[in-house]
Amino acid sequence: MPLPRWIGAAALAALAALSLLAVPGETGTRAGGTLTTGSAPSPALDGERIAYTAYLPYGYDRGATRHPVLYLLHGRGDTMQAWTRVKTVLDDLIRTRRIPPVIAVMPDAPWSGRGSWYVDSRYTGADLPGRPVETALARDLVAHVDATYRTAPIREARLVGGYSMGGAGALRFALAHQDVFSAAAVLSPAVYTPLPPADSSTRDHGAFGRGQERFSDEVYRELNYPELLPRLDPDLPVRLFVAVGDDEYANPDPADARHDLDFESAALYNAARRSPAISAHLRVMDGGHDWSFWTPAFEQAMAELGPGLSVTPPAGLPAPLHGTAAADWAGGVAAHADGSLTLGYAVGGPVNGQPHAGRLDAALTRIGGWTTQLGTAADERLYGVAPLPDGGVLAAGYTKGDLDGRHPGNAADDAFVARLGPDGAVRWITQFGAPDAADRLYGLAAAPDGGAYVTGYTRGALDGPNAGDKDAIVARLTPAGELSWLRQYGGAGEDKAYGIAADATTLYVAGSATAALPGTSAPGGLDGWLAAFTAADGTRSWATMVGGAGDDRLNAVAVTTSGLAVATGASGGDAYTVAYTAQGRRRWHHTLATSAADEGAAVTPLPGGEVGIAGYTRGRIGVQAGGADVFAARLDGRGTQRAAVQLGTARDDAVDSFAEPNLYAAATPSGQIAITGLTYGTPTGGAAPGNGDVFLTSADPA
Repeated sequence: MPLPRWIGAAALAALAALSLLAVPGETGTRAGGTLTTGSAPSPALDGERIAYTAYLPYGYDRGATRHPVLYLLHGRGDTMQAWTRVKTVLDDLIRTRRIPPVIAVMPDAPWSGRGSWYVDSRYTGADLPGRPVETALARDLVAHVDATYRTAPIREARLVGGYSMGGAGALRFALAHQDVFSAAAVLSPAVYTPLPPADSSTRDHGAFGRGQERFSDEVYRELNYPELLPRLDPDLPVRLFVAVGDDEYANPDPADARHDLDFESAALYNAARRSPAISAHLRVMDGGHDWSFWTPAFEQAMAELGPGLSVTPPAGLPAPLHGTAAADWAGGVAAHADGSLTLGYAVGGPVNGQPHAGRLDAALTRIGGWTTQLGTAADERLYGVAPLPDGGVLAAGYTKGDLDGRHPGNAADDAFVARLGPDGAVRWITQFGAPDAADRLYGLAAAPDGGAYVTGYTRGALDGPNAGDKDAIVARLTPAGELSWLRQYGGAGEDKAYGIAADATTLYVAGSATAALPGTSAPGGLDGWLAAFTAADGTRSWATMVGGAGDDRLNAVAVTTSGLAVATGASGGDAYTVAYTAQGRRRWHHTLATSAADEGAAVTPLPGGEVGIAGYTRGRIGVQAGGADVFAARLDGRGTQRAAVQLGTARDDAVDSFAEPNLYAAATPSGQIAITGLTYGTPTGGAAPGNGDVFLTSADPA
């Protein structure tokens, strides 16, 4: 709302805070934090000190750990005492472990007649001389707090919050000082676009003035959020929580109705959520422009933002990235016995001096060595790379062109498998599929004799009639690249196979289906499935479907050293891993869950019957980097999680723009997990070619 000139809650806030200050350390019979006061020198204010109240969490005086910090800005006319009323909220949030133990700093802002709007004022009038309040608080106060208390001097450990004028200040601080703050709790923000209404107190205090002019339209526009949003750095993500009451002041002037704070808050949210640098939330709650609303709104804001505060910076993805300035996709990684790695990917341009055939080409790079690029004028995608005993590799995917030179005029997706020698030279390429329908390979495993097992789907009839929209396929290729056998498996719905693994006698295939497959019953929605086939001729021995009433899928499968088939994917929005015996009996299952979406994308066997799982999470397993992050977890032979790590960039990693996982993993001889995937972010210590690139990293969740 346009803050009426008669509103001011400083006296009531001060009275309410006295009782809190009188009993530092205890809240009733429960241990709580303490409130203390201090002051910070400010070079920006020519040495004037900034008064503040600080909340120190219970046990602070006896510990040695570092803490995240909340900076809480009061409203117009209020004082630093106003925020002390949330002490019990902080005590409860910390005691119930909904947020980590935090320090809260509540600065006093007496400048411009307590109407500074937390900006650097250029007003020079003698009545309310402007002061550089924004610089004083966002820089000088933060530096003092980091030097005085056990904090972590990183942006991931700082949140700024405020209500009313303080909400506008918190928004300004978070957007204009991304290097300082990573999150903002913006309650009933007194922000107006494009200009405040005629009766707003934003015009009265000189905060947006210049020279002798108390309010300047130009200055206000320059400092307001629409000017800041386009300039934000997506590599410094900001988490924004906006809340407003449904009983806010309604301006009686129809011309200014759009400036009611419920309307302005929705406008702010809708603008902010379109920025690639912001993760925004909006809550409209019962209440008006007072503490009956701000207290529960603050609790909700902290429950949402608080768990993301961390005194440890996120683990990034290492440079260099692989790819081109065009769109690129991850396509697999092979770990060789000598410790070397071969990376597979699809590229939209030339790589390492190789010719680019057109659109997307399939590329393979021996890290530190050769690169081979395969392509036609159409699209090629890789979906798997497997090592061979001679140091060469197998690669599989699909082509829309004539990749093997024996399919002139092809315009549909065809499956292909290629074998490369240790020097990267192409030994053979085999292309196959229905001539008038799409065929794709999504999974690859090397056979003991140097041949290949592959899996994917067909829309055609490659082994009898097609049972539905798409059928899964499983095939065996000889060491010379000849198609030995092919089996088609499907029901009435859309069936896809994504992963394949082999032991000496059996193939295990994992995928998804929209209806029951032969020999199974469907739980409902999209379901994951796992089936076993004999390696000799592809006879199916058993099949099972997993999931619930929602959407589920299995993306990858591996055979452990103890003989279990372990598949990973997603169920109910969580990363889900399940193990079956060779006879088709479920041995164990494991769920890795956060409050956001999680999905397993790759699984690799580790010594002692353990497995490494890799996937993506939009939640917090370790320290969240931003968007979708990569996770890696180690499960023991009974499915118990032993360790997990999270790493990533400020943008989406391991998923494509359709929210489909694009990530692969392989165990290295040293016991680490080599992980490759798609990233839209910037690596640590390097640059990004752009438009989606491929990372290669290793994780050791031990």
